Amino acid sequence: MHAYVYKSQRKPDTYVFLARRDDFEALPAPLSASLGALQFVLELTLDDNRRLAQADPVRVRAELAERGYYLQVPPSVKSLMPRHND
Repeated sequence: MHAYVYKSQRKPDTYVFLARRDDFEALPAPLSASLGALQFVLELTLDDNRRLAQADPVRVRAELAERGYYLQVPPSVKSLMPRHND
């Protein structure tokens, strides 16, 4: 699975992983508005051997498949969006 990573220009250390490049329509409008402009950072392949510095790759893949995006916020921030029940 490929992921395209974007950095929020408004929220420090906040990144959005998208399942499809530049598919900003996958983001809920309130989240998109709170993040501001997104800058492309990196394309990566999420396979079973991939490690990520601040995220569980299994969870990232699951959310990309389900929602089309994964939001990575700094450890000091709980969430920018309310979590739904899993």
